[in-house]
Amino acid sequence: MVKIGIIGAGASGMAAALAAAENPDAEITIMERQARVGRKLQATGNGRCNLSNLHALEGGFHGEDPEFSQYAISMFSPEQTRIWFREMGLFTVAEASGRVYPYSDQANSVVDILRFSMEKPNIHLLTDCEVTRVRHQDGLFIVESGGTKLEFQRLIVACGGLAGTKLGGTMAGYKLLRSLGHTCTKLRPTLVQVKTGWRGITGLKGVRASCHAAIYHDGQLHRQSQGEIQFTDFGLSGPVMFEITRDSCQGGGEWECRLDFLPDISFEELRGELLRRRTTALLTDDLMTGILHNRLGRVLTQNAGIRSHFPISELSEQEIEAVCHGVKEFSVSLTELLGMDSAQVTAGGIVTEEFDPMTMESKLVPGLYACGEVLDVDGDCGGYNLQWAWSSGRLAGGHAGKEKQ
Repeated sequence: MVKIGIIGAGASGMAAALAAAENPDAEITIMERQARVGRKLQATGNGRCNLSNLHALEGGFHGEDPEFSQYAISMFSPEQTRIWFREMGLFTVAEASGRVYPYSDQANSVVDILRFSMEKPNIHLLTDCEVTRVRHQDGLFIVESGGTKLEFQRLIVACGGLAGTKLGGTMAGYKLLRSLGHTCTKLRPTLVQVKTGWRGITGLKGVRASCHAAIYHDGQLHRQSQGEIQFTDFGLSGPVMFEITRDSCQGGGEWECRLDFLPDISFEELRGELLRRRTTALLTDDLMTGILHNRLGRVLTQNAGIRSHFPISELSEQEIEAVCHGVKEFSVSLTELLGMDSAQVTAGGIVTEEFDPMTMESKLVPGLYACGEVLDVDGDCGGYNLQWAWSSGRLAGGHAGKEKQ
């Protein structure tokens, strides 16, 4: 009988427990500091739980060693993840973008299926169990929680990252692994909203729009993508911003976001349509009706210096072109990213060079494993981070659950 302790019952911790439990001679104790499992998981994807991405085998992961994740992802791919969930009873659906969701469109379906699957005789779940100290002594891991001490032959640290502190983000995993000799990189928020210096942003709160977005640092292209943006009362959010703002607003210099709200329509095509509208009796408030979200159209028109409640027929060609530039080449300054409270994922973490990518076992402490967000691996928006959690958790649990050769 091999006794395995797992600290953390999030996505990677539950995946590790289920993999380890495939050995009937393994006894697994999973320790969760919150009252229930998978709290952060239940909030992902706006409550829909974007649990994987079919393109994860092609890359999309970051860290000091972006290739560290490749073996785990290849050993437990997105398609294998879908099969694994189907075997547990969860139906999934893949969108054209590659994003995979539960067929129910509800994150609680994913959490419930994992929770039900962990009801095995060799898995013991301890909730409200906050681990405060870990010692490695005489080949055993002594785990302390409150006044209780538990001993394990193998230990998996799956505490997650610091992001989303309101949902359970914590420094615990980093501290525990550092106490065992591991090192940690600088931690930064990623997949997070960004603040802008444009005062007109407040008039667009809640508006969503498709666009091409590009981030520039001191005039040089940083990252770009195309997708949905969402305006907040202080800045920019939405999937496309999450994709391109990694490492933005870090250090000095000027950061700028340039948006094309009609990436599939040329400047000349838009110009021609707006010139045609000069033959109508419409007012400038409705210049962009049928082209953009009404509120976005009005704000962009006014931002181009066009008066409200003014006949479109009286606009000059220069004014029409000013609106076209405002729609196709909109630019705002970026000031800062929101903090860890608002971030979905932590960039940075425990240095991956200190772990074996083929087993997730520590190179410093035999029998110690780590998986998920606590390591210096973060993925793009769109299911990559949960795929890393499943893949790294399965890999760590599978190896920890093996009898020693």
